[in-house]
Amino acid sequence: MTQKILSGDQSMWRATVLTLFPGIFPGPLGISLAGRALAAGIWALEARDIRNAATDKHRSVDDTPAGGGPGMVLRADVLAAAIDAADATPDRPRLVMSPRGRPLTQSRIAELASGPGPLVICGRFEGIDQRVIEARGLEEVSIGDYVLSGGEIAAMALIDACVRLLPGVMGKLESGTEESFSAGLLEYPQYTRPQSFEGQPIPEILLSGDHARVAAWRRAEAEALTRNRRPDLWQTYANQKAPKNQTDG
Repeated sequence: MTQKILSGDQSMWRATVLTLFPGIFPGPLGISLAGRALAAGIWALEARDIRNAATDKHRSVDDTPAGGGPGMVLRADVLAAAIDAADATPDRPRLVMSPRGRPLTQSRIAELASGPGPLVICGRFEGIDQRVIEARGLEEVSIGDYVLSGGEIAAMALIDACVRLLPGVMGKLESGTEESFSAGLLEYPQYTRPQSFEGQPIPEILLSGDHARVAAWRRAEAEALTRNRRPDLWQTYANQKAPKNQTDG
């Protein structure tokens, strides 16, 4: 498989993925919200095979690490050629999924969703030659402090997070504003029918019809969850809420 283009035209939000396994895509991106939006032409997906840029008869893309060590490293010349063939837009974000990259955040996702769509490079083996990262201005992005076999699953997570923020993808605009990280907090607990489950009722305040009290309860619950589960997020949130010290002029 040399290339796969799914839906859309060049003017819409487009994710281009460079991978050694283009057949993995669209995968989960072809179902549910992302899949329906893809079929509707709200966004487009292109998966390109890095091996298309190889120049030898074996379609080689990697070589042994300089300085020794286990595994193989994606070659700078092959990957650079693949990037150049896939993307002629200098202002388009160029991302490489890597456990050493900056942690992906909801604010970065919102930035990516508001742009033209990224070029996403999926590494394999021991990584990719540092020189192509620097020469092509690649932004290293991590989805967590763990190591996957390759960047494809991480790329799907990033793309899915972006697509759900595109206009027309989610059913209600509020769906993207009242969820984890949207206000620097984890999301408050959610409940629905039945009113009682195994002896546990829905919190009475949620059935009161008092929107102000419900909002206050949800904020308090979100703050408590964040404080207990993500002290890093809580510290940032608390610092932003704290009044700034005022000095006499």
